[in-house]
Parts: sequence; structure tokens; C-alpha cells
Amino acid sequence: MVASNYGAALKRVLAHEGGYSNHPADPGGATMRGVTQRVYDAFRSRSGRSKQSVAKIDDNELQTIYREQYADKVRFSDLSAGVDYVVFDGAVNSGVSQSVKWLQRTVGVKADGIMGAVTLDAVRQREPSAVINGYCDRRLAMLKTLKHWRQFKNGWTSRVEGSRAAALEMAAGSSEANGVSVAVMASPKALVEDIAKPRAPVMVPTIGAGGGAVAVALETARQQIEPLVGMASFANQAMVVLTLVSTLVAVGGVAYGIWAKYRRDQIKAASA
Repeated sequence: MVASNYGAALKRVLAHEGGYSNHPADPGGATMRGVTQRVYDAFRSRSGRSKQSVAKIDDNELQTIYREQYADKVRFSDLSAGVDYVVFDGAVNSGVSQSVKWLQRTVGVKADGIMGAVTLDAVRQREPSAVINGYCDRRLAMLKTLKHWRQFKNGWTSRVEGSRAAALEMAAGSSEANGVSVAVMASPKALVEDIAKPRAPVMVPTIGAGGGAVAVALETARQQIEPLVGMASFANQAMVVLTLVSTLVAVGGVAYGIWAKYRRDQIKAASA
């Protein structure tokens, strides 16, 4: 990932954060454009300046805090497009350590909250869209356990799902730019559930045994995919894809056989 994605990511984060707020139920306390008073006080102290209200933060301070306190600590420029954005947004909203832990649990490495070489390598070995969906699912699931969930659930859900959608677009755009086509899914679980939905029987023209073979192939694929409903791991997604590919190959072979037989019968009838 190149750092050119940072400007777009920061713009989206700031849009979510809004202006000044100091809601009594918000554990972050007084906040201006996503920077809490505590974070701002620490920043001013390190810079040798006196404390002041976070409402007075200027643009240069804001830019420095976002870059040094969040983007650099989650290794933004080392993450793929889309993944960089959701991890960055999560860090601003819930802290760097928590955001990195969501990512680490998504890719199956030790969740120590530190973005290191092992975590980065595990992320690179996975499809960006799968990482984005897994991360956002974990983030939302944890937010639902917080005591203020009922009060803030609409805003929190909107932020996570908005980040998910934007990140998937970023990931798809990056892949297309490199000559790779990536389908943007609502979520891995939604994909599996949609594939396994009961549907009306497929009507296949009866041409000898061929039509029956097509129907059998389709029904077999449905039965293989159905048990995966609710299990949205990367491995299960891969199984779904492999099952669909093998089914398409089998159906294609049967269809070709039907067509070839039809053509032979035509030729034979014409020469009779």
C-alpha cells in the first residue's frame, strides 16, 4: 500500500468524528474532531506547551496527532488499501491497541495489540476483503458488549458499516488498478447464506440423461454449501468458491455433451 491512500482515509475518519463534543455518557470525554482532551494534553506536554481546551486545536496539531498517534502506530503505509483505512478508523475510535487486536484476531495471530512483522505478514497472506469483513465483524461485536451500546448503537453501527463499505471499495479499486477483479461482498456470512438459500428447483430440459446430470450436479453443490451457513471463516469461503467452480466445470462438461449429441443427431438426420 502506498501512502497516497492516507488522505482519503483521514478525510473519511474526520467526517465520522465531526466537530466538538462532550457527551456525559461518552467515556472519551471532551473531544474535538476525534482528538480527546487527554490525547491533546499529552501531545501539548510533549511539545513543551501549556495545556488548553481541545476545542482550540489547530489544523497542524490535528494532522500531526493523527499521523503520529494513529496512522504510524498501526503501520498504515504497510497495510493494503481498505485494510489500512478500517484499522486506522478503529484506532482513532477505540484506541490503537484495541484496533490492532481486532486485526490480529481476524488473521489468527497472537492478539498483543502491537503491529509487528508477524501480524503484517499474516495480513498480506489473506484476501483484503476477507480481512476487512472479519475486522468489522469483530469490531461491531465488541461494541455491542459495551454498557453504552443502547445509547450509541445507531451511530456506532453506522460508523462501522460505513467504514466497511468504503474499505471494500478501496480494496476493489486497488485490485482493479493492478489488473485483478475483486467482487465486493456485503459480508462473508451474507455471501454463504445467500448461496445456501432454499430455491425453487432448477428446470432443466430433458435430453436423455444429460438434463438429469445437470440437476444432480446443482443439487449436490447446494447440499455441500448449506452446512457452511453461519461459518464465515476464510477457509469456509474458500470451500464455497471451490465447490462452485467444480460445479460449473461439471455442468459445463454435461452441457457440452448435450450440445454435441444434439449436433450429431442434426447431422445424421440431414444426411438420412
